[in-house]
Amino acid sequence: MKKSFFLISGLLLTLVLAACGEREPSKYDVFAKCLTDNSFTMYGTEWCKFCKKQKEMFGASFDLVDYVDCDIQKETCQAAGITGYPTWVTASGEKLSGAQSLVTLAKKANCELPKQENN
Repeated sequence: MKKSFFLISGLLLTLVLAACGEREPSKYDVFAKCLTDNSFTMYGTEWCKFCKKQKEMFGASFDLVDYVDCDIQKETCQAAGITGYPTWVTASGEKLSGAQSLVTLAKKANCELPKQENN
């Protein structure tokens, strides 16, 4: 009985630690970090279908993008003058309205995309 308990406890602990650990690197991690490092911020909401489309373009790497949810941080979005979603704001304050292609974001931020995206 004790062996079973310890075996099950060990397996559960392993699963919990794996779930809480770091995720596997993703295709656009370097690109997403570059956008954040260059002070690009995406403003959006969870209900916006264009925001969802933009997030899907990044896949798992989106968690590395500087993102402001305007339903949660209304004052921040108002202060930034956000009137539509998604809106990208650059370091210089330029606003890019609507879902942007990754190529457009790369050019504006001077960031590199993975090689297959540069075609």
